[in-house]
Amino acid sequence: MSVKEQDIVKIIANSGEGKMKAFEALKCIKTKEFKKARELLKESRQVEVDAHNAQTQIIADALDPDNKEAVTLLMVHAQDHYMTCQLARDLIEALIDIFEE
Repeated sequence: MSVKEQDIVKIIANSGEGKMKAFEALKCIKTKEFKKARELLKESRQVEVDAHNAQTQIIADALDPDNKEAVTLLMVHAQDHYMTCQLARDLIEALIDIFEE
């Protein structure tokens, strides 16, 4: 597995973990554990930083005119996981705000 592929897998793994924590936070809304929900969202955001850093490195490498690597289906898959994770976290954060009031 190349370094680039390792970074792509890191995006997928970290995004999956971040999304899992976000959905755990959503379950906390049901039991009115808002403080715990916010802690889980904070953890989700922290895990996403690793995904973001890997993504940024891949994008920076792609902008190098000497880089001849094409975008792979694996990278598209990783982007899908990352964007879904961010969307889930943002929506769940908004739900916490709504139900906490």
